[in-house]
Amino acid sequence: MTRNLDARPPLDRDLLAESVTVVAQAPSTNSLVTEQARAGAPAGTTIVAEWQTAGRGRLDRAWAVPDRAALTFSVLLRPEVPAERWPWLPLLAGLVVHEALSELIDGVGLKWPNDVLVGEQQRKICGILVERVETPQGPAAVLGIGINVHQSADELPVATATSIHLEGVEADRTRLLNRLLSLVDEHLPLLADGEALWAAYTERCVTLGREVRVELPADKQLLGLATGVDEHGRLEVTADGVRHVVGAGDVIHVRATNL
Repeated sequence: MTRNLDARPPLDRDLLAESVTVVAQAPSTNSLVTEQARAGAPAGTTIVAEWQTAGRGRLDRAWAVPDRAALTFSVLLRPEVPAERWPWLPLLAGLVVHEALSELIDGVGLKWPNDVLVGEQQRKICGILVERVETPQGPAAVLGIGINVHQSADELPVATATSIHLEGVEADRTRLLNRLLSLVDEHLPLLADGEALWAAYTERCVTLGREVRVELPADKQLLGLATGVDEHGRLEVTADGVRHVVGAGDVIHVRATNL
């Protein structure tokens, strides 16, 4: 049963920057920011929806939440870095969310490429989608983040998900949004510094050092030990003495087999 909206206050517009637009309802904030990007909007343009009805995840997975239950927003980025650094954007986004949520709740882990998980059961607490957009001002990136904040167990789409509320914390969505946007600004320069970003990411990535099953298209899979992340942000998996690399766009799931 959906909890009373009185327990889920609206975002406080007065505490948000002018670059942030709050909408009552939207199918997908990524789609709205993509339109803004193509119209020439500056970096930092952000749209946050109180109620997102048809969010899009990786591999076109659908994602929807009850009104005021989650923090769902997209921010426009115009990173001035070489093309080979762009694949690190989804990993950087995972790093940002991991840091923000670690300040609120215990047991937060970062699974390659950007799944933020909580607790021994490794329950997923957010969704992240980064999309490249061609604009008259050059290529841009739309970073979409959706975090389960107030949901009760029956409001979550799968039993393997969780929310900040279910982890015993009542978070202020406005404060959390401001913190996330601040962390995006703080971490974005790392995109140009491959060594620093690699070090920060691999220090927190719980996938490394585990036996994993990488599910690939056409019902293929790769079983092996996750040994590292390469300079392009791809996961390195060693199987039968052979090193394989897989990119985020190449896989359906990566699951640990030794939990």
